[in-house]
Amino acid sequence: MKKFFVFLLVALSFASWAGDFEDGVAAYDKKDYKTALAKFKKEAEKGLADAQFNLGNMFSNGKGVAQDYVESVRWYRLAAEQGNTSAQLNLGVMYGNGQGILQDNTRAHMWFNIAAANGNALAMKNREIVAKLMSPQQIEQAQKMARECLARNYKKCD
Repeated sequence: MKKFFVFLLVALSFASWAGDFEDGVAAYDKKDYKTALAKFKKEAEKGLADAQFNLGNMFSNGKGVAQDYVESVRWYRLAAEQGNTSAQLNLGVMYGNGQGILQDNTRAHMWFNIAAANGNALAMKNREIVAKLMSPQQIEQAQKMARECLARNYKKCD
């Protein structure tokens, strides 16, 4: 299947955070993926959304680990549930491309819609792309799902 969606690439050079997360970013920038993975995992397991997002990217791109879309989706979902807009976008990409999860344009649209509502311009573009592949009823359903997800503060959206 042709990939229709633009995948968010991260430079992983965020504002300065103290501790293991910052050390993980520095290690990633040096291509020391083993150290980055350990640092991000430690912080992700504590619930840090940015670390969860970074783990999602590492698994999606096979950086320091075997490429594993299922594991990538798991970490993106955890970060998305905390309002991480980039994770919401990437979760939409995973649904749109059927990577690590059953391909579902309605859920892709829902996540793109949520990320777009949070100001992500790339999500707006991807939402337009996937909408061209959907019926009006599917778009209506995706919009309803997005509203419900937002009302639940991103919990139990899938």
